[in-house]
Amino acid sequence: MRYDECEAAIRELVDAADEDALHAFGLATVTRLLEADLIDEAGADDLDEDATAALTAARERIATAGAAELRAHLDRIDEGILADGDMDPGLLIALSALEHWTSYLEEHRRGELHELALRSVEEVDYRVSAALDDFLATPEMAAEYARIRQSLTA
Repeated sequence: MRYDECEAAIRELVDAADEDALHAFGLATVTRLLEADLIDEAGADDLDEDATAALTAARERIATAGAAELRAHLDRIDEGILADGDMDPGLLIALSALEHWTSYLEEHRRGELHELALRSVEEVDYRVSAALDDFLATPEMAAEYARIRQSLTA
């Protein structure tokens, strides 16, 4: 499967999923991305102390925090970004995932969960580098696509 086919298939899965499956998928995915080593690998020059504290708080409360609380953490993170266009790629994936989840909680737009799924795919690609013309060739990418498909069709 090519990357564009994978992206389209994920969009179809998100579009067809019921609200309970969407919420469970979104929470599991953002939790996975925030628990991954993505954030731990980032340098101290990406976020100031307050932004780091806000990110830690968001990670710790992701399962129970509402949209308003997560948005407040994201605002603090935004204010404390030190990187000038050169943020650690793993941290960027994690922050983007947190933004998509928060936006989904605020507006319930399915497109946010499609983007969250793509951040999850990017995280795997960041670790194992998938080929664009055979995107599911690596076991890690195939497993992530299967997780997404299973979560959204359960």
